Amino acid sequence: MRKYCLIISLLFQFYSFSQNKEVLYNFTSIPQSSLVNPGADVSYKFYFGFPVLSGISANVGSSSFSAYDLFADNGVDFNDKVRNAVNMSSRNDKVITNQQLELFSGGFRIGGRESRSYISFGMYQEFDFFMYVPKDLAILALDGNKNYIGKSFNLGDLSLKAEVLSVFHVGFHKKVSNKFVYGGRAKIYSSGANATSTKNSGYIYTGQNAGTPNLYNQIISSDLELKTSGLSSFTKDEYEGSIAKDITHNTFFNGSLGFGVDAGITYYIKDNLQLTASIIDLGFVRQSKDIETLTYKGTYQYEGANPDFLGTNDPENVFDEFDQAIPRDTLYNKYTTWRPTKFYSSIQYSFGEARPDDECNCRGKVEKYYKNAVGAQVFAMSTPRTPIGAFTAFYRRNIFRKLDLKATYTFDSFSNKNIGLGLAGTLGKMNMYLLVNNILEYKDVSKANSAAFQFGINFVFQDKD
Repeated sequence: MRKYCLIISLLFQFYSFSQNKEVLYNFTSIPQSSLVNPGADVSYKFYFGFPVLSGISANVGSSSFSAYDLFADNGVDFNDKVRNAVNMSSRNDKVITNQQLELFSGGFRIGGRESRSYISFGMYQEFDFFMYVPKDLAILALDGNKNYIGKSFNLGDLSLKAEVLSVFHVGFHKKVSNKFVYGGRAKIYSSGANATSTKNSGYIYTGQNAGTPNLYNQIISSDLELKTSGLSSFTKDEYEGSIAKDITHNTFFNGSLGFGVDAGITYYIKDNLQLTASIIDLGFVRQSKDIETLTYKGTYQYEGANPDFLGTNDPENVFDEFDQAIPRDTLYNKYTTWRPTKFYSSIQYSFGEARPDDECNCRGKVEKYYKNAVGAQVFAMSTPRTPIGAFTAFYRRNIFRKLDLKATYTFDSFSNKNIGLGLAGTLGKMNMYLLVNNILEYKDVSKANSAAFQFGINFVFQDKD
């Protein structure tokens, strides 16, 4: 059983999602670029997203091993592959899962034809999962403590949180002048299910005195805590509903509520030199629905011969002593969780000045534009321990007046050869985009450290003149 649990956790390690949307960031041909910078320099009379298809994103990655390491047909025993994968990992390797599905979105200009102020709105569903790889616990589950006499296994390696929620948002965006744009967004979170276990500590230690090969000193010091919201009712024997349907209902109609904000700016140092910055999901959820907190706190010490739990000896007294020393308690207190806050910034240099050959284009009426741009982006995100980050270099090209390409190279904890491509075009009133990450790995996805894609369809309307 313990090996099955370990394998599941390793699969979570492989099927991990990065929340960095480096191809989408500042790709202003796409209305959804304002989701990662409310102050992005975008313009339109009004737009609306195709319901459910305006924004879909999915990513996969691993910071320490790939699917090939586990499932390659190379004659190596699967248990050995799992053990090698654990040994390749460290307690600082991360599992980051994020999925988003935009249900509806739109925006419109306010204040007349000459105004450059906009209101945007929308709603999307999101799933987050974050876990540090619990290496010590994985080793203990695989090998036991027989070969680790004198080693202290760190229970603090266990650090994870998961949540499914819906987000309703309303934003404001204004181009103050040709040099400065700012924007902000307010968000209401509705959490359908949450599990948080990030404040853990303790250790498991087995010692042996010299000259006493069969006598051991075993200590378990535990300060473990698991907080859940919207989940405990599913574990009850009398529950007979559909978990998927009930979580969906809670997410959109009966979830724990929270509030958050986004903010961003665009500043033109020169006409062709641009600086941007944004902060996304600075917010919290007050978990208050179907709440339950499980704790295992205490210290257990055993001295003597190693107890035989599987043999003929009756370990009942040992179990009773353990339960008394480290009891399981259940609490029902409300708690607060913080959203994973993201920070973006970029510097962009544009060149290849051109003038439109038509009077109306997808960005609004302009006197000139640049066909090329190069620059760099940085990304950081809060985690239960230390922030994680990424650095991206990019090139952007206006292929035709209403067709743009963006190429990126990203260095992060998942890969140092992550090349991404994005294509966005407008045909009539229809705006479509496709963004793909880590394209070099698509020749053999099983060996990929990370891969991602995003796509969507919008309808963008501009003034006729």
